[in-house]
Amino acid sequence: EAGVGGFFTKTKSEINLFFNLVCDPADVISTVEFNQTGEFLATGDKGGRVVIFQREPQGEYNVYSTFQSHEPEFDYLKSFEIEEKINKIRWLPPHNPAHFLLSTNDKTVKLWKVSEKDKRAEGYNLRDEEGRLKDLSTITTLQVPVLRPMDLLVEASPRRVFANAHAYHINSISVNSDCETYLSADDLRINLWHLNITDRSFNIVDLKPENMEDLSEVITVAEFHPHHCHLLAFSSSTGTTRLCDMRARALCDQHAKLFEEAVDPSRQSFFSEIVSSVSDVKFSHSGRYLLTRDYLTVKVWDLNMENKPMETYQVHDYLRTKLCSLYESDCIFDKFECAWNGTDSVIMTGAYNNYFRMFDRASLRDVTLEASREVCKRRAVLQPRRVCVGKKRKETDVSVDSLDFRKKILHTAWHPKENIIAIAASNNLYIFQDRLTPNGHHNTPEIQSAM
Repeated sequence: EAGVGGFFTKTKSEINLFFNLVCDPADVISTVEFNQTGEFLATGDKGGRVVIFQREPQGEYNVYSTFQSHEPEFDYLKSFEIEEKINKIRWLPPHNPAHFLLSTNDKTVKLWKVSEKDKRAEGYNLRDEEGRLKDLSTITTLQVPVLRPMDLLVEASPRRVFANAHAYHINSISVNSDCETYLSADDLRINLWHLNITDRSFNIVDLKPENMEDLSEVITVAEFHPHHCHLLAFSSSTGTTRLCDMRARALCDQHAKLFEEAVDPSRQSFFSEIVSSVSDVKFSHSGRYLLTRDYLTVKVWDLNMENKPMETYQVHDYLRTKLCSLYESDCIFDKFECAWNGTDSVIMTGAYNNYFRMFDRASLRDVTLEASREVCKRRAVLQPRRVCVGKKRKETDVSVDSLDFRKKILHTAWHPKENIIAIAASNNLYIFQDRLTPNGHHNTPEIQSAM
């Protein structure tokens, strides 16, 4: 069978590496993010840890650095515990050999510097080898300190802490294209920060009504435009996405554009508003399109056309008959992410049963693949999956009634330049890598697994 956008030409995958975390709730991965070059991949988990992987010359990703980003805290004024879970990670564009990234939990954003150290200074005049001050009366000569080679040490150090600016849980952070500012968004407000200033931020979006009983929507995700530093988009629980222009006014309470699809009143149901809530928004690399994910679909919007999406892809339409049970189990409130490939020609998003979906925008082909320990063994072949509502047509078909809704792929990321994708499934991270045949054609993507 043909696959998607050159990434799956035979819808097969080989696995060459698999990392598995100990089955601990604190190890469940909560965010995945490639840096701008794709050389590094960062993951955050519910235990507040950040794990960074580096791509080796042979193409595999191996652990580069691990550090504790956030610790559990307690708000004594409001009497509730602040979890250490990492909600989002965003890389800053590189400007020197060190690497910088932002990580956030529900309340606090931190700026981290990750740097390498392979030399140490020796021969100080005022200190001994253990760093203790010498007796000045014993110093009779002066020497020039020298640098000696040492084993490579990767250090992660916090450079800034941005706190006390959000009354509600932070759901998004996004670095601006000016490389000087970033935004943080919670359920009702979006704040603009300068990377060098931690004691104040500017509120640029505020949806909080004077009377909370009049509250009709909350912010679900926000992101800056990749090229225009004055543009940002944010989505809400009502299924709308707003494009704001900060040049128009300081408080962006009036949007520049509103992306909303008209709904047929005859098709409205109790679950309509819930499933229409947008869980993720991504600008295309070109900046021309918006990719939005709601519970059942993923949509591509042209920034020049607000009234309807250019393309709509059904992720798991077979779940429409299961909405009642999904509501009772709270699965209907799961927030799935989405991702573009480097050329904006293929989109990817997660689903249940550890499935993830890929859609080729040009050929309109799609493929469903599974990322799980049972099928992802070293050099194993990853076969496409098919979910059927009625009677099985093939032995390999999976009935919708047998799907495991506890297994879900919420977090995905795509390498910015190559056909490499990262899939987080519970406490496992799978890295799929496309391979080229000797004649230069795309062949079966090989899977690495990491962690």
